Amino acid sequence: MKTLKIAIQKSGRLNEKSVELLKNCGLNFENYKSSLISPVSNFPLEILFLRDDDIPEYVQDGIADLGIVGENVIEETEVEVAYLQKLGFGKCSLKIAVPNNNTITDLKQLNGKAIATTYPVILGKYLKAQGISSDIRTISGSVEISPGLGLSDAICDLVSTGGTLKSNGLKPFADVMSSEAVLIGSKGSENDDLIKELIQRIQSVLRAKETKYVVLNVKRENLDAVTALLPGVKSPSVVPLAEADWVAVHTVIPERDFWDSISQLKQAGAQGIVVMPIEKIIL
Repeated sequence: MKTLKIAIQKSGRLNEKSVELLKNCGLNFENYKSSLISPVSNFPLEILFLRDDDIPEYVQDGIADLGIVGENVIEETEVEVAYLQKLGFGKCSLKIAVPNNNTITDLKQLNGKAIATTYPVILGKYLKAQGISSDIRTISGSVEISPGLGLSDAICDLVSTGGTLKSNGLKPFADVMSSEAVLIGSKGSENDDLIKELIQRIQSVLRAKETKYVVLNVKRENLDAVTALLPGVKSPSVVPLAEADWVAVHTVIPERDFWDSISQLKQAGAQGIVVMPIEKIIL
């Protein structure tokens, strides 16, 4: 049987979440911290642990069938790969930032200025689209200290919380791109049956994270009002209770609608509302 290979980050901000996702998909593997390759014991898959910058090229060249990597890395390496699934973690923004005491207030003021970054390709495309010509200075690390050292007038770097910028006396100035972790494959890989099966597992885990399982009690006279607020996966399940004229309703609610839905349900007559996490949802 064919064995797939998936490349994920060996260390860094996406490693832990990538490992967690694969394990939540029911994949059993060990020793991932001490090995570059880890076989999965219950699925025809091997996990490759690589530098994130190498993952897109490994997938493009067919060394790995799949990869989990940030969109920013894909854009910077300019590879030809297929986006198979956004994964909902590793969210951040690539931003241009300037020192707090800087008087730059408009993008056009970046003309002729020096900008330090580890993403010269993305930044170059962004500035060109804005009609701006700046001196892009590529730095391999610690970009945020370059203005203080007199190496640049501004920086372009990934921002998650903004804490690093603030601690280095910088403020965000312009959004260049948003990024999150994605599952990628080589062109046409989405048609492979084994890859389809793995994607289905991943999607079932992602759906579960976005929903809550809800059980509630309601009088039959209020049932229509309550079920109207509960679309569920197909439709709510209604189960008679021992007490006459009462039923239990089972359904799922999207996480984003959770608190608004609970408030509406109580107003409609729902009682004894129990909310539980969902491990997987397979459609």
